[in-house]
Amino acid sequence: MNATLKITTIGNSIGVIFPKEILTRLRVTKGDVVYVTETPKGIEISAYDEKYARQMEAGERVMRKYRDVLKKLAE
Repeated sequence: MNATLKITTIGNSIGVIFPKEILTRLRVTKGDVVYVTETPKGIEISAYDEKYARQMEAGERVMRKYRDVLKKLAE
């Protein structure tokens, strides 16, 4: 998908208004956070935070490994 977006004034700031189709494809709504990453091809806007995903995976590994200990602590 290709789209041309215009930079506009929003209150005392400037910004870009995303069409509903783009928001749907990003799976975001008002109030959600998007992540902007610079890549060799340009700027990428994503609803996926790679750093957060890696941290969650590490946490899940720890929880699996120490499942019994965490269960006992929760009692």
